[in-house]
Amino acid sequence: MGWSACAGRRCLVILLLLGIAHGFLPTPGRFHFCLNISLASAWLRQRDCFDLAVAPGTPRNSGMGIIGELSPTMKAMQKFAEKYCEITDTYFCSDLDITATVIKGLAIHKEELGAPLCPCRHYEDKVAEVNLAYWNCPCVPMRERKECHCMLFLTKENPFVGKDQKISDEHLKEPAQAMI
Repeated sequence: MGWSACAGRRCLVILLLLGIAHGFLPTPGRFHFCLNISLASAWLRQRDCFDLAVAPGTPRNSGMGIIGELSPTMKAMQKFAEKYCEITDTYFCSDLDITATVIKGLAIHKEELGAPLCPCRHYEDKVAEVNLAYWNCPCVPMRERKECHCMLFLTKENPFVGKDQKISDEHLKEPAQAMI
């Protein structure tokens, strides 16, 4: 991958994170930030985009076990997310690409770190963050106030809330289609 493609993806990730954070922060002055979340999630679903949060050369598991099947960790994160939606009366995002991206990030962190550390944040020391457990999913803001900045667990009042509390294996397996 060339430098410009990688830099473009980094910018897209930053824009996505700013867009998510914008939903929880007041807009200063007259400036308003808008982001096409579907486009950002399409980029994020690609495996190498997760490399932004880890050291270069770190091995990656794409979330797939045997060809055509989800890995046991990916399946466990899927079941966890579905059950947590059910018991907290929350729903997945209307764009299931975002849901799939976050679940994949949780599975990667579960495999690499032993805990489902929130994939939507930057950490100086991931192992230390896992030990603190504040950002282990479900994070403290989610447990205390039902505020999920990853847009994985959304209340009915959220403008991006979908109708689903389940996500299919097929949706987790399929990479997002490139925007035409």
